Amino acid sequence: MCAMMNRVQWRLRDQACTREEFLAYLAACEPHTREAYYEFNEGAIPEPKDNSGIVTLEWPSPIASGHPENDTARALWFIGPGGPSAPTAVVLHALMSASDVGYRKLARWFHERGWNMIFPHLPFHYSRKLHGHPNGAHAVTANLPLVAETLRQSVVENRQLLAFLRARGCEDFGLLGTSYGGWVGSLLSFVEADFRFLTLIQPIIDVEHVTWESPAAAAIRRILAIQGIVEGEGVRHAHLSSPLHGQPLTPAERITLIAGRYDTVAPPTELRELAEVWQGSRFIEVRQGHFGYAAMREAKRSIEPWLDISTARRS
Repeated sequence: MCAMMNRVQWRLRDQACTREEFLAYLAACEPHTREAYYEFNEGAIPEPKDNSGIVTLEWPSPIASGHPENDTARALWFIGPGGPSAPTAVVLHALMSASDVGYRKLARWFHERGWNMIFPHLPFHYSRKLHGHPNGAHAVTANLPLVAETLRQSVVENRQLLAFLRARGCEDFGLLGTSYGGWVGSLLSFVEADFRFLTLIQPIIDVEHVTWESPAAAAIRRILAIQGIVEGEGVRHAHLSSPLHGQPLTPAERITLIAGRYDTVAPPTELRELAEVWQGSRFIEVRQGHFGYAAMREAKRSIEPWLDISTARRS
């Protein structure tokens, strides 16, 4: 998987930012607070024609990437027997996720427990991928300002989705994010308070480590070196993009962090550090690398106690 990611990123080397562009973006972002950077945008998500089964939501993204294919936001809304107002799990997929088959099975699992599920297509993935490129190829590249703006786009769009669901009577939410989706989910949890549970599977939390040490970013490191960009400069953006630099609005006892023992992309030592920063959250380690299925099985076990809809609104 890492070799495939590096091949994809090397093919996009001509789209890398220059050192001057990167430093200008850092300077522009430095004064921002997290609340301002991820400010809620009152976007209009059109009312779907049907409120049952699998509904596709589609609306203009509030953050323009310059790529028309990507700038229409989309999400699949899996509506169960409880109807649109039932508690809803927001499920955020991994980087370069190639298929939603497993997520559709997960939606049925939530339905059996009285919950709906919403599955956003994160920027540059699925219906939003650029023609001729794999899912997510442009989400993490050597164009570092675009990487940051893609994260911003993800968070703001998900805020719009939550507002859309609230307007339809949904009062209870949960969040399950994997890898890149866990990164997005952690940042979303800094500005949204309504999550009954927050479960993050091997989230990306240390951007500097991923960029300068992870085997999944070897090509990006090589490209950045050509541009004269060096390790440590991106720390100036950490107050906006690092899960280690904030506290979720979700109570810590409802947060579960799941690490892979052999993970070199999001190492368990980093997730232990995050669990200490998010004091009171639960840390679980499973026997897998960054790619595998043991973590999702553990995630479902950790989520299940929070799915009792008879107590959801009282909590």
